[in-house]
Amino acid sequence: MARPRKRHVQLVWTPATRKLDKNGQLRGGTHKRTGRPKRGARASERHKVRPELKARFPVHVILRASSDLGSLRTHGVFSAIREATLVASKVEDRFHIIHFSIQRTHIHMIVEASDRLALAKGMQVFGISAAKQINAAVPPRDGKRRRGTVFADRYHAVILTSPTQVRNTLRYVLNNWRHHGEHVKPLRNAWKIDPYSSAIAFDGWKERAEIGTRYRVPTGYDGPLVWLPKTWLLREGWRKRGLISIHETPGTGTE
Repeated sequence: MARPRKRHVQLVWTPATRKLDKNGQLRGGTHKRTGRPKRGARASERHKVRPELKARFPVHVILRASSDLGSLRTHGVFSAIREATLVASKVEDRFHIIHFSIQRTHIHMIVEASDRLALAKGMQVFGISAAKQINAAVPPRDGKRRRGTVFADRYHAVILTSPTQVRNTLRYVLNNWRHHGEHVKPLRNAWKIDPYSSAIAFDGWKERAEIGTRYRVPTGYDGPLVWLPKTWLLREGWRKRGLISIHETPGTGTE
C-alpha cells in the first residue's frame, strides 16, 4: 500500500519564529547581516540571471582580481592571460576574446559570443585557466606556490549595441593604461600603446591610418593571442564614429 504523500508547508518567517544563534544573533527573516556576504570593500556582482545576448552584439567584460595578488601588470600575468585566451577558444568555439587590457587590479575584455550560455561557458573556462596560470606565475611566498581564488568577484558584463558605444568601449579598453597613469612610468615610456593589452593587434589607430593599420611587433615581444572580430559592430560599425587616437584618455571612473 502506497504511503500518503507528505504535504509541504511553507514556513512564514515572523518575529516569533526567528531564532538566536550561539552568538545571540537573530537567524531567519529580513534584517541586517542576512544574505551573501561582501567580498572585500566592493560588493559582489549581483547574482541574477544575465540578460539575453544576441550573436551580433559584442560584450565588454570586467574581471576584478584578489587584492593579495599585487599588480597584474607583469610579464608572467600577461603570458597567463595569453594562454587562457587560447584555452577558452579551444573549449568553447562560440566564444572569442577580441581585445583585452590588464590593469593593476582588474582585466578588461571585449568578447564575442553566440548567446548568453556561450558567454558564461567561455568566461568560466577562461577564468579557470587564467587562475591556474596566474597562480603559477606569482612568486612563491615562504617557499609555497600560491593557491586559491584569483578573481575575487563574478565578472561584470555590458552588452554593446551601437557603433558609438562600441567605439567608446574600444577606446576605454585599449587606452585604459592612460586612465590609470601607467603610460608615464619609466619602463613604459618607449611604448606608444599599452604592452599589457591587445592594442598592438588593433587596426583602428588614427596615427596608423596612412602608413599601416597596426603597430609593428617589437623584437622579443610575444604579442597577444586574440581573434579577428566577426560582428559588424566590431569589424566596421564603430569606424563610422571615427578612428581612435593613441592619445585619447578615457573619462572618469575607478576602472
